[in-house]
Amino acid sequence: MSHLRIFDETKPQSPLTEHHEHAAIADALAKVGVRFEQWEANQPIAPGASQDEVIAAYRRDIDRLMDEKGYQAVDVISLAPDHPERATLRQKFLSEHTHSEDEVRFFVAGSGQFTLHIDGKVYDILCEQGDLIGVPDGTRHWFDMSESPYFVAIRLFTNKDGWVAQFTGDDIAGQFPRMQPHRIERP
Repeated sequence: MSHLRIFDETKPQSPLTEHHEHAAIADALAKVGVRFEQWEANQPIAPGASQDEVIAAYRRDIDRLMDEKGYQAVDVISLAPDHPERATLRQKFLSEHTHSEDEVRFFVAGSGQFTLHIDGKVYDILCEQGDLIGVPDGTRHWFDMSESPYFVAIRLFTNKDGWVAQFTGDDIAGQFPRMQPHRIERP
């Protein structure tokens, strides 16, 4: 189940508030300019589907966002617990960073934890299958996929070269909870 915990940036041990219902999560995140939606496939997706098949299943919502926000590229990323580079890939995203474009992810399967550092607060969002998150450009954040990652995600980009991070050098990410591995439910 998706959830949002909001912390004071100086108190990582106890959240100020928690939300477990999608509408409450979307409302709290909208107040800080973060998009949070749920999408449904317009056609079945078989396990092991190709990138083109995954994109086709969500084409209506992808086109809507591309038209609305001017995104130029879309792809699908997939990571499983047995990936030989999983620890290196996880480490790449764990430090606080920003982007010069929005970071948009839709979770086709599995889950991931986005943590945003905005105006003295830390917003910790567990995104699960069916969730789309749109983190505005310039937002300080980090991403965790746990020690045993499993997700398939659609990514939308303004920059056709894709994901480019500028690391802040702040060690705040190490002070907040990491994503815990959980039971895998494959589509």
